[in-house]
Amino acid sequence: MPELTTQRLKKIAREYEFKANFPHCVGAMDGKHIRMIKPNRSGSLFFNYKEFFSIVLFAVVDASYMFTYIDVGSYGKECDSTIFQNSTLYGHPQHEQIKLPHPEPLSSTRSGDMLFVFVADEAFGLSPYIMRPYSGRNLPTPKRVFNYRLSRARRYVECAFGILSNKWRIFHRPLNVNTDLAIDIVKCCCILHNFVRARDGGNASESIAVVDYEDVIIDITQSQAITRVSAANMIRDMFPDYFMSEEGALPWQLHVI
Repeated sequence: MPELTTQRLKKIAREYEFKANFPHCVGAMDGKHIRMIKPNRSGSLFFNYKEFFSIVLFAVVDASYMFTYIDVGSYGKECDSTIFQNSTLYGHPQHEQIKLPHPEPLSSTRSGDMLFVFVADEAFGLSPYIMRPYSGRNLPTPKRVFNYRLSRARRYVECAFGILSNKWRIFHRPLNVNTDLAIDIVKCCCILHNFVRARDGGNASESIAVVDYEDVIIDITQSQAITRVSAANMIRDMFPDYFMSEEGALPWQLHVI
């Protein structure tokens, strides 16, 4: 897959702002379980919480439903946040191996720079580079608006999984091959998916794959981690403020939350 350069990430962010009304988003991430026949001598490693055997496709998707990053082959029993932390993507923004765009204001009329971020669901931990929904019920209006706006951006990865599965029907049944070949099949289908999307654009059939994921509770015990989460909360809180402002609000957002 093409390298995630700063220029490409800026283009992805512009597309997310135009299509999903979520600024400074450089990708939506999630995991999909790929069903398999139980591998030999694998024990319960591949048995997931949905009670079937699988490997996991962890992916980041742009606003055109194309995969910009994939990690394939993690055990089905592992949760999304653990798979992300074990992937080559984890830690890259901090080590500048992926050149995230420099922070910029959310709009030309607002002061203060905002980081560029990935969006994810509740299965991922909050960090300065990963935005997840606010948890809990009876949230105040700004936080509910943020959750709605984030879901508009996050649905692109769920839709991409649905398009992948419906286009390549091999995913409609458990893969009856060894693990290495299953990983190659998934990688090949992701590349073919991008090729078809680039060739056909929005004319390709699109459907939403609804996937339920377990929440992951992260126990923060180190002061450095606490500082990191505090910074992440401050960054996340800047988005609701913008979404409730006159320049950042959508006309219909209060009617759908």
